[in-house]
Amino acid sequence: MNALSTVRADIVAEARTWIGTRFMHQQRMKGVGVDCAGLVIGTARAVGLVDIAFDVTGYPGTPDGKSLLAHCDQHMTRLTPHQLAPGDVIVVRWAKEPQHLGIIGDYLHGGLSMIHAFGTPDGKGTVIEHRLDPNMLRRLIAGYRLPGVPA
Repeated sequence: MNALSTVRADIVAEARTWIGTRFMHQQRMKGVGVDCAGLVIGTARAVGLVDIAFDVTGYPGTPDGKSLLAHCDQHMTRLTPHQLAPGDVIVVRWAKEPQHLGIIGDYLHGGLSMIHAFGTPDGKGTVIEHRLDPNMLRRLIAGYRLPGVPA
């Protein structure tokens, strides 16, 4: 296995170890609580792509979208939708503004998946993985390569 596939496989494998962790705004603890940014940060930390001190805090529960994209542009490499591969990070919108992060995985039954910390109104959200279907692809705003992942 080459370095590219190893790093990307490590990112996806680590993100999957967070599945089932409860959604909690601005949390970063696997098995306890995490939000969408925390999943990306925790995964990148665990595979050695960012320093343990790297984080972003103080953001609202519903980000404005502009600051989220600015932060992603500052710390990661922006990709076109056709460049996305397992281990990359995506930004999606639920309503008008970009407000949610996920990690691209390789879906068990073919195609791509999205691993993300999904909050629900009843407070029972968790980290989940599901196929990156056409509905989710319509919500795609931007894709990024984490620092240290070869092109």
